[in-house]
Amino acid sequence: MMESLRAAADFLRKLGEPEVAVVLGSGLGDVLPIEDERVVRFTEVPGFPAPTAPGHKGEIAIGVLGEKEVLVQRGRLHYYEGYSPEEVVFPVRTYALLGVKVLVLTNAAGGIAEGLAPGDLVLIRDHINMLGFNPLRGPNPEELGPRFPDMTHAYDPELRRIAHEVALELGIELREGVYLATMGPSYETPAEIRAFRALGADLVGMSTVPEVIAARHAGMRVLAVSCVTNLAAGIAKHPLSHEEVLEIGRRKAAELGRLLAKLIPRFPL
Repeated sequence: MMESLRAAADFLRKLGEPEVAVVLGSGLGDVLPIEDERVVRFTEVPGFPAPTAPGHKGEIAIGVLGEKEVLVQRGRLHYYEGYSPEEVVFPVRTYALLGVKVLVLTNAAGGIAEGLAPGDLVLIRDHINMLGFNPLRGPNPEELGPRFPDMTHAYDPELRRIAHEVALELGIELREGVYLATMGPSYETPAEIRAFRALGADLVGMSTVPEVIAARHAGMRVLAVSCVTNLAAGIAKHPLSHEEVLEIGRRKAAELGRLLAKLIPRFPL
């Protein structure tokens, strides 16, 4: 595994040496333009699988935002697509070897908490892993991180504080919540959503958690933002669809892009 990761990192290093990486989720692939970008397809990078989910471009761009060199991953890999846990987190582990210090994750999520509405932006402050797997299972690559990484502050408190400051400056409402990850690809049942709410979940989705675990294992700081694209089953008054997810994501793209564009240059590295 480490040999494949090093090969991928060496390939991307030819495009630059970013300290911040941003993963853009469903319908959000165009929210963050960067200057002087160099772009490659996932399939051009050694070891990278190609995403199959609609709304995921499957490309990596490295360029400049403010005075920081930034990597932008447009699209992601999901467990429900048939990839192994190791494949799902392969990009994040590659970025760790590339020298990335801060990982920003975005996703489309269903709203569970009372008061959430489609279009809301929510900082993730913690998560519940209901995927049925942990990407760190198996032999531990000591070069990346420890056998038993601490997840107490999986979502960096300082980065969240800065995000709230920037959102206030921009007049963007930014809430916080707990994200629960399920395997997918089917949406949840109303009974499952009631159970998730009882567990303390505010949001539900099918991604992000494996990447966060892998990033924290490798010592990267993490910030994650969910765009609420639909109300979860039993709360919504109509059937759920991926088309709705993509449409709401596109509508909120400009606001999320403004937030990230001003926030990322403020990161302490």
